[in-house]
Amino acid sequence: MKEEALTYEKAYEELQQIISDIESGEISVDLLSEKVKRAAALIQVCKNKLTSTENDVQQILNDLKSDQ
Repeated sequence: MKEEALTYEKAYEELQQIISDIESGEISVDLLSEKVKRAAALIQVCKNKLTSTENDVQQILNDLKSDQ
C-alpha cells in the first residue's frame, strides 16, 4: 500500500499491530529489520498527516481572526 493512500487511522492501526507483534515476540529476527523500517515509514505518514492537519486548522483560525 502506498504511503500517500494510507489514512492516518490505517497507518496508526498497522503501526500498533507491528508494535504488538514485536512486544509479543511474534516477529522473527529475520523480519525484525523489515518491520522496523515499515514502522518508521508509518510514523512518518502519521507525522505528515498531523502536521498538515495542524497547518489547516491554524489557517482556518487565522482566517476567522481576520474576518472579525
